[in-house]
Amino acid sequence: MHQEKPEPNTRIRRRQAISLILLLLCGTINYLDRGSLSVANPLIRHDLGISLSEMGWLLSAFGWSYALMQLPIGAVVDRVGPRITLGIGLTFWSLAQGIGGLCTNFTQFVWARIFLGVGEAPHYPTSARVVSNWFPPRDRGVPVGLFNAASPLGTALAPPLLTFLMLTFNWRWMFVTMGVVGLIAAAIWILVYRDPDAAGLPPEHQAYSPEGRTDKGPATVIQKMTLAEWGGLFAHRTTWSMILGFFGSGYLTWVFITWLPGYLEIERHMTTITTGIAAGIPFACGFVGSLVAGWFSDHLIRRGISPIQSRKLPIVLGMVGMSLFTVPAALVQSNVVALACISMVVFLGFAASACSWALATAAAPPNRVASLGAVQNFGGYLGGALAPVLTGSIAQATHSFVPALLIGAVIAFVSAMIYLLGVLDPIS
Repeated sequence: MHQEKPEPNTRIRRRQAISLILLLLCGTINYLDRGSLSVANPLIRHDLGISLSEMGWLLSAFGWSYALMQLPIGAVVDRVGPRITLGIGLTFWSLAQGIGGLCTNFTQFVWARIFLGVGEAPHYPTSARVVSNWFPPRDRGVPVGLFNAASPLGTALAPPLLTFLMLTFNWRWMFVTMGVVGLIAAAIWILVYRDPDAAGLPPEHQAYSPEGRTDKGPATVIQKMTLAEWGGLFAHRTTWSMILGFFGSGYLTWVFITWLPGYLEIERHMTTITTGIAAGIPFACGFVGSLVAGWFSDHLIRRGISPIQSRKLPIVLGMVGMSLFTVPAALVQSNVVALACISMVVFLGFAASACSWALATAAAPPNRVASLGAVQNFGGYLGGALAPVLTGSIAQATHSFVPALLIGAVIAFVSAMIYLLGVLDPIS
């Protein structure tokens, strides 16, 4: 008779909750730091004499280094573990954020943003591995949705919070303050977080350890990933489809993450204070979208749909919706209607993103969850790095953001079709 997995006791639930709270905290700081340049965009351009095109390159510098670091960082997380990897990464990116406030020219700022991307690279692969370590497969949608919700939460908080810091002090002290906050968070993560195998779980609950995560009791011991296994990911259509699919999701989402405040001021002629409020609304919707998508994908699994299809279906629907709502967002005259459409785009974008990370936990073997998630994220951040450059260049050449938004809509739709037709089976 098959032994059922024991229900998690209070101690395990507390550890699960602490892990998710820490991921949410670190992820929110992560996106506040990413968004600082977007919020201070007009002032930095004025103070440092940076053109729209140059600002596009500066906004994208983070994305290029972040994307390239995704290739090795997932393997590092799978080999070294989440606690050390994220602790080092959080410390490094907080120092880079603080240094941003000391920059006096375009080149210095580019390097500060490159180092920010290197430091932030471990966060999401680490988060996927933490969820894989602490939660059985059928219950991963909600926790993935929660840690992914840090992205829109941080982006929603960035305009009002960072605008307040910037107007109270100046943009330089805004960067330095956030660097100090990040260093404090790094210390908390290292002191508090533990993986299940280091948390002293009782024997009857070893199904929650990295060596035995299943829905129906302990499994065989999971070996550490080898270099050959990492390289083997690229032999599968599923891996390449996830890379190319996430490219479109990342591209369109990062059009709004990097350019929304500038777009509202330049194209929609909003004041800085109004922009500080309005630019946070879509990302508050994105926070809700991430949570709803996590719950919905778990619900599909409980209705008997396979884990792959349960995670993939919301991705495809979300990305098609992103494409459709971007068109009126670009073309309508009303600022209110445009902001409502952008809010729907961001809601659906972060819903798709949450399920993309949940898809990595369903498609990858247990010892390669962080690696597959990071490889997929590499594709997303190639799109994320390209988006601000093309958007800034197109806006400067055409004196309008409309063509750039419509191009983003097309890219998102094509990538949705790649997910739909290319991700069919888990990697054996």
